Amino acid sequence: VQLQASGGGLVQAGGSLRLSCAAARSTFSSRAMGWFRQAPGKEREIVAAMSGSSINTYHADSVKGRFTISRDNAKNTVYLQMNSLKPEDTAVYYCAASNTALLVFTTNSYAYWGQGTLVTVSS
Repeated sequence: VQLQASGGGLVQAGGSLRLSCAAARSTFSSRAMGWFRQAPGKEREIVAAMSGSSINTYHADSVKGRFTISRDNAKNTVYLQMNSLKPEDTAVYYCAASNTALLVFTTNSYAYWGQGTLVTVSS
């Protein structure tokens, strides 16, 4: 599964960005999708995840109420809407696809990774 992430950039604190991740495979709807991020000097962490059916979602406490994951299975695309951005949200953001449709949110549950898109939030 090839994943292409886009939408990163430089934004001021309090601003918004929407990340997109397009999957080049028709089995997209049978896969849980996740967004992870990695800041300099830190480990990669889960930001949000969604089951293949879109029924179940997970958002990390640090982004709950500010970020929203969604997906359009007809377009093989998953999104991350990021509002009220903070400088501590600065990181490279990665989308990932699992081999299961069930909601999963650990790094090793995801088999396929996009190339990452940089989000920089200035204060």
